[in-house]
Parts: sequence; C-alpha cells; structure tokens
Amino acid sequence: MAAAQSVEREIAAIVGDEHVGLQELTSAQLEINGVTPATVVAPASAQEAAAVVRVAAERNLVVAPAGGFTKQDIGGVPERIDILLRTHRLNTVEAYDPGDLTVSVNAGMTFAEMQSKLAEHQQWLPYDAPKLSQATVGGLLATAAAGPLKHAFGGLRDFCIGVQFVTAEGKVAKGGGRVVKNVAGYDLMKLIIGSYGSLAIITQANFKVFPKPRQTQTFICNFGSLAETIQFRERIFKSPLTPICLEIISPHAPEYLNDPQPAQDPDHYVPSQPLRPTANVWQMALRAAGSDNVLARYRRDLGAAVARELHGAEEDQFWRWVSHFEYNVLAKHRNAMVMYTHLTIQGVAPAIHGLEKAAPDYNFIPAVLGRAATGNLVIAFIPLSVDPPSAMQYANCVSGFRALLPPGASAEVAHCPKEAKLHFDVWGTTPTDVAVMQAVKRAADPKNIFNRGRFIV
Repeated sequence: MAAAQSVEREIAAIVGDEHVGLQELTSAQLEINGVTPATVVAPASAQEAAAVVRVAAERNLVVAPAGGFTKQDIGGVPERIDILLRTHRLNTVEAYDPGDLTVSVNAGMTFAEMQSKLAEHQQWLPYDAPKLSQATVGGLLATAAAGPLKHAFGGLRDFCIGVQFVTAEGKVAKGGGRVVKNVAGYDLMKLIIGSYGSLAIITQANFKVFPKPRQTQTFICNFGSLAETIQFRERIFKSPLTPICLEIISPHAPEYLNDPQPAQDPDHYVPSQPLRPTANVWQMALRAAGSDNVLARYRRDLGAAVARELHGAEEDQFWRWVSHFEYNVLAKHRNAMVMYTHLTIQGVAPAIHGLEKAAPDYNFIPAVLGRAATGNLVIAFIPLSVDPPSAMQYANCVSGFRALLPPGASAEVAHCPKEAKLHFDVWGTTPTDVAVMQAVKRAADPKNIFNRGRFIV
C-alpha cells in the first residue's frame, strides 16, 4: 500500500493531483476483463505521458493505455494493471490544412469530433467503425478497427501518414510525418497500428483526408440462399459498378439492425421465434456514391434484385446500425460471443457455412454480417434461451468453428464472458511470423510493461 501511494505521489507531481485516481469513472468501468487498475492517470501531453512511463519502467510497473473504452474487453486477460493511462486529455487538433488534405490530431480526440472538424470543409476520413462518438483516434489505431467502408477505402492505417508515440523507455518518438509522400526511415506506423498498445502508447496521429461524397444511396437486395448472395457478389465484381460498401447480412442479423433496446432478461433473450417466413432471407447491402446519373446506373443494373432503397437520414441510420451490430447483439445477450474473421474473398462462403454448422452444435444461434469482398466478418454466437453457456461450451464452440475455416483463415474472439477467456486463446492460431513479433516486442518493450497478457506477444 505504501509503495502504491509512493507511485501515485510521484505521478501526481507530473500530471497534477486531480488527474490521478478514478476521476469520473467507477472501478467497474475501468476494469479490463475483470482486472482493476491499481491507479489511473490522465496526462495532458506526450511529454507527461512519457514521464509517467519512465516511472513505470523504473519500478517495473505494468501500463495499460485507454481511450474511449470501446474495445477494452478485446484481448486476453491482463496479468495485472499497475497504471491505466488514459488519453482523453490529449484531445486537440494540432494542424489541419484542407488545401493539402492533411490533418494532425492528438490521440485522445474522439473520431466523431475529428470528422466534425473535417466536415466544415466537406472532407472526411472514410472510416466507420462502431461507437465513433466515444472511440478515440489513438484507440482506433491501436486496435485497427474497421467498418463497412473498408470495402472501398481500406482501414485507418491506410490513411495514417504519421504517428507520435511514447516508447517503453519513456521517450517521445515518431514515425512517418505530416506529408503524404513520406518514405524516410522504417515504417514504424505499421508496427504500432493494430498492436493493441503492446509496443507503445500512441499520442498523436497524422492523416491524409478525402473529399466527402455529396450524395450516396443504398440498395438492399434480398436472396433465398447464401449461394445466391455470393453469386450476386460475383456479378458485382464483374460489372463496372464500384460500391463503397458491400455487406452480406445473414437471416438472423437484421434482428440487431435497430436501436438497441436491452431485454429485461438479457441472459434469456433469443431472436424472434418461431422463425418467420422472411427469416431465411439473405441480404446484400450495396452503398453507392456519385452523381444522379451514377446512382441511376446502379438502379438500372441491379434491376429486380433491389428490394429496398435507402437515402438521407434513413440510409445514415442503417449504416450506423450495421457498424454497431456487435454492440446491439451484446445489448440483448450479455452472454453472446462475437468473433472477427480474417479471410480471403473465396473464404467468405466456407466460413459462413462453418458458422452455420458449429453454432447449433454447441447450442448457439448464428448471425453474421460483414464485408463480402474483404473477408472481414462480424460473427455472433447467440445463446439459446436455456441456462447460460458454460466456459467449456464457449471453448469448444470456438475450437469447432476454427476447425471449419478454410486454410489460412483466422478468427479472433472479440467479446465473450471473461470467465470463458481463461479456457482458450482469444487470438486463434499462432501466426507464422510469431517469432518475429516476439523479437519486435522484446526490442520495443524489453521489460514487458505495456498491456502485459492482452495481445499475442
């Protein structure tokens, strides 16, 4: 206890007394997979963050970075958390040049705030991960989150042209720069983005930005089977149409494409049953951007496949629901399990077939939604209305599903009850380059102070 108080006093001398401790959150809100931080600190600059990390390095304390708390339950169970380093005070725009199409923001700014600044000049980052009003720029980079717009534009790492970060030694460093054509040095950004805070703490990021489309329209197409839906996808590939989103939606997924209304008993809520006549409908949601003539071309070429057209506020709402699919599932089913897949385009159909076989084998209902052309699916295993699944039931289901994936594919468990995480590897099969990843970790964080136990290495 005396040692902890000594650390808090040392940290308070860096950031101020009022920025050490629980602040406005409760212990339950700050815990990560059931592990409560010993102390919480909120630095106001990269230099303050670096000084805090130096204290941790000198005392061999474990540091976990935290942004908007939207992805904190992803990953393994931490060994311990001595210092939870929050970034919410790093929340300003450092530089914005609309003429040069570049912006630099601090890592604690929410993505929605940054988009609002860009919208003043009819610009945006084409990125639509969930909970963007809460999610911070640094957190989204650290977790490499992505949404439906990845189909046409790629992930956030594809727009990032520079990062500033704090190393495990407590030094402020940077990779890349503020100009688009920057090829000097090692591409450290690619290492740090998607490393879940295991290599460094991101404190600032620079992006290239894009003109925002003046109008978009969404076409919802219905099909009687997965095979017909995949055939439609192949038809789109061979056509001159270039949609900005192409989402496949399984029959049970529309149950969660609405504003979440938590069930009174989320442990026992199940999708509408018995199955309605429309419950076996597969959907493909295709979002197009362009002039009136371009949208008319889509309407003409898609023809009778179109069951519904969305535009304006209705369209925006639909895509918010798509991005929030996993959270809407979890709002109704506290014990649901959500997995992310990484597949080839050809692996999408086999993976969905695997889901439909594995889920009922372990008493789950399958629901899937995701990028039909990139292999990034969000898969939900929804418990039946019986006793909550056991930890081994989750473990066996994960193992059974992964065994049915095509070669080279992987699936990580993003959300499931924390008790179950102790019974399987949430990240899945060991990467072929894990030895390289471990060497990078040892070089970047030799004392293993960042996010210990949560990431692959």
